Amino acid sequence: MPHKFNADRRAKIPKQKRRVTNCAEYDECLRRRGDLTVWISEDALAVWSAPPRTTPGGQPVYSDLAI
Repeated sequence: MPHKFNADRRAKIPKQKRRVTNCAEYDECLRRRGDLTVWISEDALAVWSAPPRTTPGGQPVYSDLAI
C-alpha cells in the first residue's frame, strides 16, 4: 500500500502566492472580516429565557423567541 493512500483525491491547501509585508494591517483585516454585530431589543431580552422546567433531566427548553 502506498504511503499516502488516496493522495490525488485529498484536499490540498495551495501555497501562498504573495508574502504578507504588513502583519499588523493583515491581522486587523482578518479580525474585521469575522465581525458580526447583532442588536437585540430590551423586550426580546425580557422574554428570551423559557420558564423553568418542572421535570428533572432532559434537554433544556428555549422560548419560541429564542428559537
